[in-house]
Amino acid sequence: MTETAARVDLDQLCINTVRTLAMDAVQQADSGHPGTAMALAPLAYVLWQRHLRYNPANPEWLDRDRFVLSAGHACMLLYSVLYLTGYDLTLDEIKQFRQWGSRTPGHSEHGVTPGVEATTGPLGQGIGNAVGMAIAEAQLAALFNRPGHAIIDHYTYFLASDGDLMEGVSHEACSLAGHLQLGKLIGFYDDNRITIDGSTELAFSDNTTRRFEAYGWHVQKIADGNNLKAIDAAIAQAKRVADRPSLIIVRTHIAWGSPHKQDSAEAHGAPLGADEVKATKQNLGWPSLEPFYVPDDALEHWRTAKARGAQLEGDWKRKWDSYRAAHPELAAELERRLAGRLPAGWDSALPVFGPKDAQATRAASGKVLNAIAAKLPELLGGSADLTGSNNTEIKGGGPGRNFHYGVREHAMGAVLNGITLHRGFIPFGGTFLIFSDYMRPSIRLAALTPLKPIYVFTHDSIGLGEDGPTHQPIEQLAALRAIPNMTVIRPSDATEVVEAWRAAITHRNGPVALVLTRQKVAVVDRTKYAAATGLHQGGYILADSPNPDVVLLATGSEVELILGAYEQLKAEGRRPRAVSMPCLEYFAKQPEAYRESVLPPGVRRIAVEAAAPQSWYRWVGENGVIVGIERFGASAPYQRIYQELGLTVERIVAEAQNRV
Repeated sequence: MTETAARVDLDQLCINTVRTLAMDAVQQADSGHPGTAMALAPLAYVLWQRHLRYNPANPEWLDRDRFVLSAGHACMLLYSVLYLTGYDLTLDEIKQFRQWGSRTPGHSEHGVTPGVEATTGPLGQGIGNAVGMAIAEAQLAALFNRPGHAIIDHYTYFLASDGDLMEGVSHEACSLAGHLQLGKLIGFYDDNRITIDGSTELAFSDNTTRRFEAYGWHVQKIADGNNLKAIDAAIAQAKRVADRPSLIIVRTHIAWGSPHKQDSAEAHGAPLGADEVKATKQNLGWPSLEPFYVPDDALEHWRTAKARGAQLEGDWKRKWDSYRAAHPELAAELERRLAGRLPAGWDSALPVFGPKDAQATRAASGKVLNAIAAKLPELLGGSADLTGSNNTEIKGGGPGRNFHYGVREHAMGAVLNGITLHRGFIPFGGTFLIFSDYMRPSIRLAALTPLKPIYVFTHDSIGLGEDGPTHQPIEQLAALRAIPNMTVIRPSDATEVVEAWRAAITHRNGPVALVLTRQKVAVVDRTKYAAATGLHQGGYILADSPNPDVVLLATGSEVELILGAYEQLKAEGRRPRAVSMPCLEYFAKQPEAYRESVLPPGVRRIAVEAAAPQSWYRWVGENGVIVGIERFGASAPYQRIYQELGLTVERIVAEAQNRV
């Protein structure tokens, strides 16, 4: 056998190892998606063996290339490659695919499996994550690279399926990427023409080439997904295109090698079946019918990635040492950011607000944001075409700190996750609270991973007034609060806004939403009532009476209403307590003794929020009452809407009188 023929045989052996591992893992789990992994094994082989810069011994190496499996259902492709190249993922973990407690869950999860860059599965999200990573790479390179010292210099790759390209988030994200000319973003489209329902012809007839060319992408097509030379050449060409992102369309055949299920929907989301696994292995000329058999030659060749990765990272470390010697201040700043350490005094210049400073909490947020941004250079962000409304502009921030997402909330959410995953920044994104619905899949994934983007959601209630019920959020607060690891902060006034931003910056576990008013609200007189620092406990006693006989609770602009009711009830000889509850999640995490000190057992409670009531049942108790909204709003000045819907001091006082 010639050397060339032996190399071809070894290449094919390595590729078929991925195919058989995918088949066997799905078959043993009796659940999963084998076909896509089988089809894409040649692409994965070429990418991971010849182009991708990574070190299996250090999955967090800063200047590694990123690979995002947007087609998360094909995770056995990624798990197989991670195991074979020498990441801390064993063959036993492959055998435990989709089982309780394993590191190989049914869709890839960042933080669970070493080498998985993003949690994917909901289609299209990974594309948006990859765009965010490419944005972060470009921005970090612009900030920290110096002539002769390109310490940030890596590519971001993603792998997308038909389903990824059908989902709307991919349209938004890819349009944005083309506009930004992200030349170090390279995508692969697995054109296997099969979805769960059957042929893509049932519902999908896009001209993907023209679509991406219209976005401003460089597009190539590979006619045969088994042609290693064509794949190699296409990736090399994409890396040479520096002025725009690249898409490589690869024509594949789902479940390639399966005698009876290749090119069928049956191979998409179900095991091939024991007989078909056997027939496929025989068709591939596989040397063993034993499940999870890995030929020594194949494993040895895949594992050359370990030495190659160690050399790549070693070369980079020498560049880093040279950079640190030449630019010690820049190196120290980058190290600080990557470690997540906040600079000393980052919150030393926050504004102070008093009773004469009545304003919308969105306006106060803009002032606080700028005070923080001046001291916290890693803070960057923007808005979904609502910069002036959300007050999200960093004034004088310099290139790249203010980001224009356009009218693309779907993409904004996914991109924020990608920037956060990349590390080096604290990103925020703004829109109206009602449009958080467009971002919900990304918010949920941020909470699941967990990541910490900051959301600036303004126009938080019927208080936005004349725009009417299409824009007035009713159920959004309850919906966001229902997400595990999600933190929702709705400050009552400008002084709580200061503390809300302080909490958001220092928060560690999951995303934070700052929920802010359009309308002006009074600034609570903190010489008369409790300090706004109580926000960090989630709920705190704002105004009190000895041995209270009723507790009034509220968030946001409705705190002004309960303070009015508190004063009126007190004047009548009642014993009310007013409690500001800006963050139910923080309050729930307090010790029981603290919670009972704020909400004493046996004392009637009235919660007030211009929103759906579901969040409050836990806190008012069996005999409590919730003054909320269980209908859509209306178009009118906000004062009239509050009056018509019964969110008034008079209503609260009446409820208290009826229950004391």
